[in-house]
Amino acid sequence: MDRNRDRILWTEEGSKVKPVAMKFNLLLFSTLLMPLFIGGSLFYVWSRIQVIQLGYEMSDALKKERALTEGNKKLRLEIATLKSYARIEKIAAEELGMTKPKPDQVIVIR
Repeated sequence: MDRNRDRILWTEEGSKVKPVAMKFNLLLFSTLLMPLFIGGSLFYVWSRIQVIQLGYEMSDALKKERALTEGNKKLRLEIATLKSYARIEKIAAEELGMTKPKPDQVIVIR
């Protein structure tokens, strides 16, 4: 009879012990590993959202840079236009009534 009992894997005595051990393992798993898994998943999602948000911010910054560069080019062109000798000479002659000096009126300072 003992030989047959050795071959039986599931007995009444063992059936009471195994479910308690399984419940303990499941409880240990759910209390320790599940919060770690959930926390890791939340951190991963948060980091992906941050990457996407920073991508949008970089795109906006690049658009602003292009707009400012274009504005700078326009302002430099306007400065060059306002400083042109032809424009200044025209304003002096038409609006201020000035004329070009005669050669004997010019005094060269060195």
